[in-house]
Amino acid sequence: MNRKEKLYAIIEYFQQQQPAPETELNYKTEYELAVAVILSAQCTDKRVNIITPPLFQKFPDFSSMAKASVEEIFAFVKSCSYPNNKSKHLYALSLEITNNYSGKLPSDVETLTTLPGIGRKTAHVLVSVLHNEDVLAVDTHVFRVSHRIGIVNDKATTPLSVEKQIVENIIDKNILSTLHHWLILHGRYVCIARKPKCEECGIKHLCNYYKDIKK
Repeated sequence: MNRKEKLYAIIEYFQQQQPAPETELNYKTEYELAVAVILSAQCTDKRVNIITPPLFQKFPDFSSMAKASVEEIFAFVKSCSYPNNKSKHLYALSLEITNNYSGKLPSDVETLTTLPGIGRKTAHVLVSVLHNEDVLAVDTHVFRVSHRIGIVNDKATTPLSVEKQIVENIIDKNILSTLHHWLILHGRYVCIARKPKCEECGIKHLCNYYKDIKK
């Protein structure tokens, strides 16, 4: 079975088991999603969902956050990973959106990735969730799971190369944003980093990692 065949076998499995996966971040507006995704870098969605309610109550939009200080923002996000950098990014992003984009988040990846705190992965999450764009966001879970299963090869050493290898094997690009959620959730609850739950995995028969540990 080549990588393309394996990828489609995995997609078929996920379609049967979880046909409509969604982000586990709690949000109501594009502002809230942007903030939550930035906070989620190297941090669990569970922790982010604890942090954001009081943060959003204090700062309900980009404009109100732009009027805050970095120190004020830090007080709300200090329990997440890298709070110093994230506080600075959230303030700078809010200022940029308020001053240069009339308080509205840009809807294209190219513009989003020029903004403070927004890299390619974050931009892809935003346009896929908010605008149903056919893109694949590659985070640590997607990167790990893709390598373990074997839907990318050893040359995929960066998130971008993982993205490119997967995308080139997908005929119907409409599945990309959904595939992102499937791989993240699989990595979060089954194919976890330190001790993957292989015996509980429904795709272990397709997995290179499982095949190797059973030799």
